[in-house]
Amino acid sequence: MSKPIIAVVGRPNVGKSTFFNKIVGRRVSIVEDTPGVTRDRIIADAEWTGKNFLLIDTGGIEPSSEEIIPAQMRAQAEIAMEMADVILFLVDGKAGLTTADHEVAEILRRKNKEVILVANKIDSAKLPDDFYDLYELGLGQPFAVSSVNQLGLGDVLDEVFARINYEDFEEDDEEEVKIAVIGKPNVGKSSIVNAFLGENRVIVSEIAGTTRDSIDTHFEHEGTRYTLIDTAGIRRRSKVYEDVEKYSVVRAIAAIERCDVALMVIDGSEGLTDQDKKIVGMAHEAGKGIIIVVNKWDLVTKETNTMRDMTREIKGQLQFMDYAPVMFTSAIKGQRLLPVLDMAKAVSENRAMRVSTGQLNSLIADAVMMNNPPADKGKRLKIYYCTQVGVKPPLFAFQVNDRELMHFSYSRYLENKIREGYGFDGTSIKFVFREKGEKYDE
Repeated sequence: MSKPIIAVVGRPNVGKSTFFNKIVGRRVSIVEDTPGVTRDRIIADAEWTGKNFLLIDTGGIEPSSEEIIPAQMRAQAEIAMEMADVILFLVDGKAGLTTADHEVAEILRRKNKEVILVANKIDSAKLPDDFYDLYELGLGQPFAVSSVNQLGLGDVLDEVFARINYEDFEEDDEEEVKIAVIGKPNVGKSSIVNAFLGENRVIVSEIAGTTRDSIDTHFEHEGTRYTLIDTAGIRRRSKVYEDVEKYSVVRAIAAIERCDVALMVIDGSEGLTDQDKKIVGMAHEAGKGIIIVVNKWDLVTKETNTMRDMTREIKGQLQFMDYAPVMFTSAIKGQRLLPVLDMAKAVSENRAMRVSTGQLNSLIADAVMMNNPPADKGKRLKIYYCTQVGVKPPLFAFQVNDRELMHFSYSRYLENKIREGYGFDGTSIKFVFREKGEKYDE
């Protein structure tokens, strides 16, 4: 189902990141050690009493500062606040109110959003003498918490779900193929969406994502139902500096969380850029299906094998996700668009594909015979058993004698063999290695 979005905002040094980390727990700030992917994770999945939501961390807001970095932080926070269903406004419960707190509160009062005031760094049941000064902010009852000691966090989350109707976040249609169109500004994302709809003309419904600044469009093509998530909001605001780009893609992250397949649109006349790598890296980390769509191909001067050469160049720069097909389109001219839609359907099916345990172990046994597992200090890796334990993305659990002997290169070899046997085009596949007696904890 789609998930509520909760943003954590406040001036600098009030403990927002600690609060964020404690709620999200072990999933937070995981940066994959993968070539070509470097990003700060400022949005993550979280769960409270069986209810799932997305939590967004933000930099400190300094409303009066005109310096570059504070201005970027403020822009990031504005994006988060626009997206949020509930905003958690953190203040320093020990230090008392500051002018900056009052200025942030004034911004929040104009947002017409559900705002919960959270006084952090209160480490005991005895409230500070100036605690009740917080009512001056005009944001209702403050909640006293200590993020470091994990005190009061549950009360805040209970209040979050008292402010929203969780049932309003609809269940996903499992038979629909949900496609997020992602990419940096001016590469033709919205043109691709419009071209898809112009080709098909069977629009079931069109629903604006009121708090997420994206539009979900439902349509049918050759008997398959699709949802297009147009992330038109993934663009830099005017005069926002380059360094804020990692924050301006926060809408893309929310869209990626909801999709089955991400169409990563790049400008064919530019080729793959560092920002493109960061954006598509998010989809890879999230285990989504990925198709690289090289748009504006009509503007590229062609020579013999131009398409082949660009495909090789892109895959060479994205070696960690060479499973992603590369397709070439011109949205403006309506060229090669329907094959992209058909590929998205195929990739979605690959993410949900299951391989029988018998077939899988036969394939792994053949792979081991062809290429012996690695050894270290006289001890050789043994693979006893393999089974698929999950889908979306496909997840395989291997029982081994010693997981420390599973070198990355051999893991990659096994992945290649599974792909040779069963395809899985367009989707990452994940491995987990466990020793005898261990249970897999997803």
